Amino acid sequence: MNLDETLHELCQAAVPAFADVAFVHLYAPLPVGDETAAPHGVLRLHTTDRAPPRKAATGGTGPLPPAADTVQAAEAVRPAATGPLAKLLRAGQPVFGDRPGIRSVVAELLGVANDPAAVPPGRRLILAPLHGRSHAMGSVVLIRGPDRADFTADDLIVASQLATHTALGIHKAVLYAHEASVADTLQRTMLPPSLPKPAGVLLASRYLPSSRTAQVGGDWYDAIPLPGNRVALVIGDVMGHSMTSAAIMGQLRTIVQTLAGLDLPPDEILHHLDEQAERLGSEHTATCLYAMYDPVLHRLLVANAGHLPPVLLHPDGSTEVLLVPPGAPIGVGEGEFQSFEMPAPTGATLLLYTDGLVESRDSDVLTGVDRLRARLRAATSGSAPPALDELCDQALGTLGAGGRDDDIALLAVRFEGILPETVAYWYLAPRPQTARQARRLTRRTLHGWGLDSLAESTELMVSEVVANAVRFASRPITLRLLRTDVLRCEVGDDSSLVPRMRHAQLNDEGGRGLFLVDRLAQRWGATRVSTGKVVWFEQPLPVSSHTASVTSINDGSDRRSAIDPVV
Repeated sequence: MNLDETLHELCQAAVPAFADVAFVHLYAPLPVGDETAAPHGVLRLHTTDRAPPRKAATGGTGPLPPAADTVQAAEAVRPAATGPLAKLLRAGQPVFGDRPGIRSVVAELLGVANDPAAVPPGRRLILAPLHGRSHAMGSVVLIRGPDRADFTADDLIVASQLATHTALGIHKAVLYAHEASVADTLQRTMLPPSLPKPAGVLLASRYLPSSRTAQVGGDWYDAIPLPGNRVALVIGDVMGHSMTSAAIMGQLRTIVQTLAGLDLPPDEILHHLDEQAERLGSEHTATCLYAMYDPVLHRLLVANAGHLPPVLLHPDGSTEVLLVPPGAPIGVGEGEFQSFEMPAPTGATLLLYTDGLVESRDSDVLTGVDRLRARLRAATSGSAPPALDELCDQALGTLGAGGRDDDIALLAVRFEGILPETVAYWYLAPRPQTARQARRLTRRTLHGWGLDSLAESTELMVSEVVANAVRFASRPITLRLLRTDVLRCEVGDDSSLVPRMRHAQLNDEGGRGLFLVDRLAQRWGATRVSTGKVVWFEQPLPVSSHTASVTSINDGSDRRSAIDPVV
């Protein structure tokens, strides 16, 4: 199934037992499939093999041929579509070098088109086309030195057999490489092209396909931003190695992304994923681990569906396997999952991985996890914590160099957290005065943060979004301001009706609020959550504020932690 190995076997069989020199030219690019159109490419020298030089002992006829080790081949040949070389390759029959009209063709392959006399004379050369099932793939030139007898008619049959078997091997190798390329492309396009950059967390990932060509697997990872500056962390593995496994992986990943948008707890995410997997009607099962990190609360909420436990690397270099009790794998149908909450220390790194990282033919899972922890400890032996990309490379170890039995997906998450003094959070009663109260709270907060230049635009947008929430809310509204690399505002209510921007007519009394938000904000959006919806917008910070110190807000009357109206 390997092109280079196929041609190596040809040369081993032919040289020196059958010939002293072998030159193999292949079309570039090689044709794929069963299309009947003749290739119009370039013949490039792919393989050369020579027998060790021997003493001359003539046994042939005609003038003495040149020494075999002096004959060279052209690196590239551009045969005309209707020329004699292209016709000969399409015919697919081997010929002797002394056949009428062949000398110029051979001279073209040997790079001596201007000096046909340099071609070995008599029957000391055979040109055998490499012809696939429906098209020419290249040629092999076999040459005997002056110390051997000429080729015979029986030798022509042998050369034909060698060329036929080689061409079939090349055909299979090309198809197999094409399938591997398609499978690998399919797998990679189903993985996230890049990771998001949410505030309070750093992310890095690695994906390595199996070294068994075309044995694509179903490993995947994902990082999904959620309302409230949280982020969902996902790692999964569909059982088996096939195109079907990769396709099912793509379906499950899409389902997880859709469910994550509903802001459900991890156990409910896995429960609904299990239900949807049953509806797919596939016999494939999958493992999946779903975690939610809150950088404000510094907490991690995790649920597991038969997946390997994550490893937590503490800032001091110690490692810990998070023993989250695994539920049944996805697709089994039991659907008994539980969410477990745990602290997420600032500076710690969480590693989510698939079994290809810790399991192999000569190592079980427990041994592999111990080796992974040892590599992580070694990576943090320095004075400063390593960068996430460097840590991923250290976690892979020698597995990154090849020889993998299974796919590897790795997601590294470093918890940075968000300082409490950069967050302001209130519950507001849904009443007519709420928009005015929201403006006042926003103004005080931005003044305390040294962002007075953003006060006017932020107050206007907060007022519009809060006023819209008051119209539909039946329970207290949440208002949240967050200062990171941007100024972010979030307004949540218990109505699932998501607002849509529309252009109001001249006589309309409403419909302009989101239009203003769209014009004033750098980014904005509306997301349904399990308790209703969240409307958010972001603004870039002034340049001077990036170096300004953050002033903590200590006014207890403005920052509420209970569901009370602000008076």
